[in-house]
Amino acid sequence: MPISDLLQALQLDPAFTRQVTSWQRLPAQPARYAPYPAGLDGRLPIALRERGIHLPYTHQSQAIAAALAGENVVVVTPTASGKTLCYNLPALHTLLDDPDARALYLFPTKALAQDQLVEIREMVELLQADITVATYDGDTPQGHRKAIRQGARLLLSNPDMLHTGVLPHHTNWAEFFAGLRLVVIDEMHTYRGVFGAHVANVLRRLRRICRFYGSDPAFILTSATIANPAEHARRLIEADVTLVEENGAPTGEKHLIFYNPPLIDPDLGLRRSSLLEAQKLGERLLFHQVQAILFARSRLRVELLLVYLRDAVAASGGNPATIRGYRGGYLPAERREIEAGLRSGEVRAVAATNALELGIDIGQLQAAVITGFPGTIASTWQQAGRAGRRQEASLAVFIAGAGALDQYIVQNPGYFFGRSPEHALANPDNLVILTNHLRCAAFELPFQAGEQFGGVQFTAELLDMLAEEGEIQQAGERYFWTDSAYPAAEISLRTASPDPIVIMSRRKDELVLTIGEMERETAPILLHAGAIYLHEGQTYLVEELDWEQGHAYVQPAEVDYYTEASSVAEMEVLAVHQQDQEGELIRGYGDLEVRSQATGYRRVKRWTHETLGYGEIDLPESVLETSGYWVSFTEPLVERLRARGLWQSDPNDYGPNWQQQRERTRARDGFRCSQCGTPERPNRQHDVHHVRPFRSFGYRPGENEAYLDANRLENLRTLCRTCHQRLEQGVRLRSGLAGLAYLLGNLAPLHLMCDPSDLGSFAEPQGIHNDLPTIILYDRIPAGIGLAERLYELQAELLVASQSVLENCSCTHGCPACAGPVPEGTQILDWNPKELTLALVREALTTATQSAAELDADAAD
Repeated sequence: MPISDLLQALQLDPAFTRQVTSWQRLPAQPARYAPYPAGLDGRLPIALRERGIHLPYTHQSQAIAAALAGENVVVVTPTASGKTLCYNLPALHTLLDDPDARALYLFPTKALAQDQLVEIREMVELLQADITVATYDGDTPQGHRKAIRQGARLLLSNPDMLHTGVLPHHTNWAEFFAGLRLVVIDEMHTYRGVFGAHVANVLRRLRRICRFYGSDPAFILTSATIANPAEHARRLIEADVTLVEENGAPTGEKHLIFYNPPLIDPDLGLRRSSLLEAQKLGERLLFHQVQAILFARSRLRVELLLVYLRDAVAASGGNPATIRGYRGGYLPAERREIEAGLRSGEVRAVAATNALELGIDIGQLQAAVITGFPGTIASTWQQAGRAGRRQEASLAVFIAGAGALDQYIVQNPGYFFGRSPEHALANPDNLVILTNHLRCAAFELPFQAGEQFGGVQFTAELLDMLAEEGEIQQAGERYFWTDSAYPAAEISLRTASPDPIVIMSRRKDELVLTIGEMERETAPILLHAGAIYLHEGQTYLVEELDWEQGHAYVQPAEVDYYTEASSVAEMEVLAVHQQDQEGELIRGYGDLEVRSQATGYRRVKRWTHETLGYGEIDLPESVLETSGYWVSFTEPLVERLRARGLWQSDPNDYGPNWQQQRERTRARDGFRCSQCGTPERPNRQHDVHHVRPFRSFGYRPGENEAYLDANRLENLRTLCRTCHQRLEQGVRLRSGLAGLAYLLGNLAPLHLMCDPSDLGSFAEPQGIHNDLPTIILYDRIPAGIGLAERLYELQAELLVASQSVLENCSCTHGCPACAGPVPEGTQILDWNPKELTLALVREALTTATQSAAELDADAAD
């Protein structure tokens, strides 16, 4: 059915249009063609004509010409613009011209490699050429691998397999590396952050091995639109590149809608769930026979959206089997089946994470629904581009979540449309990552004295360190690997730990089936005992998480709820790299140690999202050494706010009878949590919680005895760490300091090209390194990837954005879109959390502005 019918129905629906903050119509663009470059093997245009391609687009012609001239090329054009031809033709030209030549294609996922395998084999078949094309990844059968090593001339793989399965065994690939003329790196924009830093080092190792075998391959890189494609490509391959970015491919008309779910409580700023709004829109798309993809930000949200859509379709008499899910953790056969169903049209809608954001061929989808801001402007355009992949009209709808980042985007659409996509950041010289890959490189080939690893000036110092640790040994002018370990096997390019948790289903007949896998970093939150694990819409109860063996055992369960886990964190500043004072603000960045632990979970009813109960998680603490940025507020600034009644972030003094009352409360409650009944453990006492917040009693040491009322046994309850954290979370968000930490943590990813989950935030009334009220934003990645230094530079910009959000939010006391959700009981407080946060931001900006003016005046003198 033409999508115009759906668009007209939406335009005529006032309930829908009331919530639309922006409706952009992007007009269709005609194709622009150019001749094939001179010197291209004449057999290639003939083969393409048989496929209906008579001339290349302008960007394809430009990229092919640059590649034939021996240049490294980076191609940056939108989704479905024909980037594949930009590297397939140069590769096939090289292989046809030189029978000893080899080419290597690297894709970020195995699915993309399988996709391109079909495409390139069709071309080779049309050419009737003697070119063996093969994939080589974790799914390649062992019995096929030797033949591929010996005979493949065009190899399709991924950085992970190159890292563990090819480079360490390069002697088995000697002929391939000696003939390697071209390396293709597809979807270059995905190689950012920690993954990008790892891949850049893998490419350093690849080029080092190529030099050993006498080859020096050229590179062709492709990317979605980012702000710094040439710079990012140079960082990855450490060589000059030619940029091709003028798109000549045709595009169909696209409608891009920003939709903000309706408010259900204006005072608290509470909105209807974005998931439920996506489900409602998904039903509408299916009713109009529009094939669609619905993106969600996490595995859990994808599975919930899948369940909601299937329930709604079944209730209306439809076939729920035509709705599928797609995310990491599904087995390869499941993913291939879903992709084929989308191409054939059998699958009418798919709920997916960003695993389907990349260029896998999934047919001609007509609509994309983006549930929650993906984290970057570039990713938003990439997901929107999954609809309308040919020349027909298409629709993309961004449905905002309740958080500050989503609300900032949906309420400021001009910011989104007027801003260029973000920079891709990767730091190959991250010391932890670099040292690990130096180990791998030493295992692969001895280092010569004075040899640099890539452009690293301090290679010699690192080699000496490894020698001191006994992993390598210097003999004459060379360093040899001597350790018995196989270093590549211990390093995961994508996660902190290389071995995932395998999810196994126990059934009544005692048959155990592997149904998926999950990285260890996520397992404590999603696979703890008692968790509900959702897989393709099916619910499983986690019975056991065997951390040592790497297995999670689950049992099929028919339940109407899901689980959400919570965790606590503590941190310590290990080293200060830079710190300065700007007026009455102290900003800095350095090394941190973050200790975190999953402590408990809640059971949440589907559809209504009401809490049904709680449980405790008993798993070991994790320790992360990383980098962080901080801003501290000096005493003069705090004192001004305190004098105006606008500072409520001081640590509590619970009065002289606190310890006595605390012990009496624990004894009264039988040393059990009064919420969930969990008894105290031998090594940890339970907490004691004030039912009515202590601060609301107005205790002033030396001035009154209000602590006596506050610490009455009737106002005290014994709580385990999990239940206490859940109740206290709201109290923490009642202060201006925690409100600003919440807001900065939500806005910062918009100014960095990072996923919101890559950044953590922390607020302490007494800073762990300076005793001042402090907010810390930190990398969730070991050793950090440079986000802390960039945040240090962006402090003023972030504070200005925070002030704008607070001043323009219509809530009264704070909400998820500004200073954080306001808990029940806020009305009994003597202060307004949103007002406190705004006052702190204004004071911070005032003192920073005055400091800058004084510096300018000093400079003028």
